Amino acid sequence: MKVGSKYYPLYQYFKDRDRGEVRLTLEEIEALLQSPLPPSARRQKAWWSNRSSGALQAAAWLQAGYHTRNVNLETGEITFLPYVTSYQVDRFDQETVWNEVTIRSLRQHLHLTQAEFADTLGVRRQTVSEWENGVYTPERSTIKHLQLIARTIVPPEDKASAESTESADALDGTREEAQDKQGG
Repeated sequence: MKVGSKYYPLYQYFKDRDRGEVRLTLEEIEALLQSPLPPSARRQKAWWSNRSSGALQAAAWLQAGYHTRNVNLETGEITFLPYVTSYQVDRFDQETVWNEVTIRSLRQHLHLTQAEFADTLGVRRQTVSEWENGVYTPERSTIKHLQLIARTIVPPEDKASAESTESADALDGTREEAQDKQGG
C-alpha cells in the first residue's frame, strides 16, 4: 500500500490495531479516509470483497492482515477480522463436517480466493461465499470433492513443512489413505 493512496489511512489504521475484530461504520471509514466512499461502497457488498487484485480498497485491509467478515449495508457496519493462522475442523464418525468454518479453513489453508476455490470446485464464487456464510451446505457430490482436495492438495510453498502436512491431514484423513484410494 503506497503512502498517499486514498486508502492508505485505512491500511495504517489496521496496521496499528492489536489484531482483534474491528467493526467500523461507513461514516467512521470515511472519517479515517478524510473523504467520502464511492456510492458503490454503500450499495454493493461486492465492493467490500476480499479480492487481492483490482481493488485498492481491499488492499488496505488485506495487506494489513485483515479480511472482511460481515458487511451489513443496512446498518452501514463492516466487520473485519485478522487472518486465521490456525484452522478449526469438526469431525463426526471419523469424517470431516463440511460447514462454513471448515470450508473457509480449507480455502484459506490453500491460499485461494473465493473465486479461485470456486473454479477448483466447478461452482460459482457466490456458492462458496454462501457456504462460508452458512446460507447452506454443499451437496454430497461436492463434499466428496472437498474431501479429495483436503487429502491431496498442499500449497507448493508448504510441501516441505511438517506443520503443513499435519494441517492438511487434520483437514481430512491422511495422504496414505488418499494414495490408496487413487491407486498409488
